[in-house]
Amino acid sequence: MSYVEFSAISKHFGASVAVADLDLQIEQGEFFSLLGPSGCGKSTTLRMLAGFVKPTTGHIHVNGRDVTPLPPEARDIGIVFQNYAIFPHMTVFDNIAFGLVERKFSRANIKQKVDAALAEVGMTGFESRYERELSGGQKQRVALARVLVIEPEILLLDEPLSALDKKMREEMKFWIKNIQKSVGITTIYVTHDQSEALTMSDRIAVMDQGRILQIGTPVEIYERPASRFIAEFIGESNLLNCTVLSVDGPVCSIAIGSKRVTGRLTQNNSVLPDQAIALLVRPEMIRLYALEPGEQPKLRGTVREIIYQGSVVRYRIKVEDQELSVEVANRPDLPRLNLDDEVNVFWNADNGVVMP
Repeated sequence: MSYVEFSAISKHFGASVAVADLDLQIEQGEFFSLLGPSGCGKSTTLRMLAGFVKPTTGHIHVNGRDVTPLPPEARDIGIVFQNYAIFPHMTVFDNIAFGLVERKFSRANIKQKVDAALAEVGMTGFESRYERELSGGQKQRVALARVLVIEPEILLLDEPLSALDKKMREEMKFWIKNIQKSVGITTIYVTHDQSEALTMSDRIAVMDQGRILQIGTPVEIYERPASRFIAEFIGESNLLNCTVLSVDGPVCSIAIGSKRVTGRLTQNNSVLPDQAIALLVRPEMIRLYALEPGEQPKLRGTVREIIYQGSVVRYRIKVEDQELSVEVANRPDLPRLNLDDEVNVFWNADNGVVMP
């Protein structure tokens, strides 16, 4: 049995189905993310595990124990919300100590544990400050320390970075992951931000309309999405309209207009010859070379737009009456292309993913 198990979990709010027949297993010590658009059921799933929302059907087990009927305080689960919920009338020390005081720890034990938690989150020296004296990132650290200090079995994080600016979010992503690895706590993270999920997670469950569409590592989710929805939701995508010519196991020969390319099927997908499909190719997987006079390219393209973005240059390329977005590293050894240049367009066969 896995450390956390959702078995046939559903949640209905009247006629609305927030979560439908969810089965999910999460291992001990794993950093697991629930990723999806707003309203897909990810926060409801998290709150059912925390005990704040009662499932309509199904059971939730933690470390072999059925916690479904238990109140939140009996589950040994810590949660950090979007707004941090720091008490403005308390100092940082008292905020972090709050759960220990409620559990009637001794004063000496409280000080020892709070001091250790402050050191863990890099907030030593901030004990006497109040919420109004803290930055967004510091509030995030206090909220996390307040949960970690009670040493819960599981840590839940519900969109914890949404209130921070972009620069702070980038910093906090790595900080939270490093803290989680250091402590070794099983962590379930809810986000709509695919960059956060890809950066931080051991595994990801992509959700939509109350259902899990795919579970996998960040590499599997990004490079082998199970559906067009996932391909478009995770990162930037090129989806080319194509026709299947032939199928040999997972390898497909595909026609893009008058040209032939190769693509690969993802797990559990199948196609037939003459079937219309989409071919997913990520912008950074495509390579471009200016055509030499008289050269016959495998796939001919024309530069229609150039967008300079500092570290990368983005090109919009017309190929067989379709358009590709291409991302090229801005390096001195790579020649710059110009508008209306004719280019040779290609990618490795493994980087073209067939979407039925």
